[in-house]
Amino acid sequence: ENSRACRSVRERITELDLAVDKVIPSAKNSRVMNGGLEGVEKPSIVPTLVAIVEGKEQKFQGEAQILGFLNEKFSNEKKLSKVKVVASSSNLESIDETESSVEIENAVTQIKEILSDLTKYLPGLLRPSRGMKVASTASFTLPNVPRPRKALIVYSYEGNQFCRLVREILTELDLPYELRSAGKGSFRREELSEVTGGSSQCPYLIDPNTGIRMPESKDIIQYLYDTYALWTPPSELLRLASDVVTPLLAPLYKLITPLQAGSYRENEFEYRSEIAEAKAEIFDEISTAPVVIYTFELSPFCTEATNLLDNIGVGYKKVSLGREWIPGLIANPAKRAALLEITGQSSLPNVFIGGTSIGGLYSGKPGIVPALEKGVFMDMVEDAKRSM
Repeated sequence: ENSRACRSVRERITELDLAVDKVIPSAKNSRVMNGGLEGVEKPSIVPTLVAIVEGKEQKFQGEAQILGFLNEKFSNEKKLSKVKVVASSSNLESIDETESSVEIENAVTQIKEILSDLTKYLPGLLRPSRGMKVASTASFTLPNVPRPRKALIVYSYEGNQFCRLVREILTELDLPYELRSAGKGSFRREELSEVTGGSSQCPYLIDPNTGIRMPESKDIIQYLYDTYALWTPPSELLRLASDVVTPLLAPLYKLITPLQAGSYRENEFEYRSEIAEAKAEIFDEISTAPVVIYTFELSPFCTEATNLLDNIGVGYKKVSLGREWIPGLIANPAKRAALLEITGQSSLPNVFIGGTSIGGLYSGKPGIVPALEKGVFMDMVEDAKRSM
């Protein structure tokens, strides 16, 4: 989805109002690029178009070949040929004006071409990491990833940001689909209106495997995750924050955590007693349920973690330490300090499986998402249930 060459081909498909029987996502870690898509040969170049021409299968590789074929086969546009002007000395002034006009038109044409090229790169710059690879939640390396028997059907057109969001997910979930162009002025708008009962809004998804038909990009995306992925991934922005920001703040958290719990007090015995009591509570809590998660109510990381556990159907015991770690919002600073001493981690969420901390959403030993990506999370949960 985020390839400039593929985008250029999709633009022409929209402009020519074509349907494509099957679009096969071809990210580097996709099934087709790793020999895992039955009956489909790995393409040597992306994009590659396979078409039946006069009863014979022909292959067109790369942007230039594909656009050349589409234009020759389906376009009625006529290119203006260059006209050589011959003039006598009596109308030199007229020639000068004509040449000046031609130069202006050429300059305008060049500017339009430059702007057109920029628009092909702009969507990728705005969403640089999306639609470039298959998400771990649908990776061919994991077992039991749900796959459709029949290709999905998508009414879409290039240039619509909501259609792009759906196509990104189709790429990231490695789902082949039939593309029915329905741009402005397309005859498929009427076809789509008949399908929906009056609306020609794009995107529109038809899943012949389940009988589902739905508009609205947000609903379509959630349906695709629910149906053809092992879990719905948390926000990519949180992952970026976890990779970049959290490591920078971790030393500060470790410094502040015991101070919030009262380590600065003259009576150290009192402080140690409170920490010991908090540790006892923690050991009791993590022994009463296979999965225990310590959270802050306002933390987006904690919210995403509990949403993810809900999404994959894992039950858990939730222990809140307040609204946030900021003074005045934290309800149990001693327990947070105790978690730091037990696990070496003061940030929340802190998830325990079978009495052992695996860390937070993205970080830890190994963290919820890394454990899911490695295919070991559910095994850990089942082992914890058996040992309780």
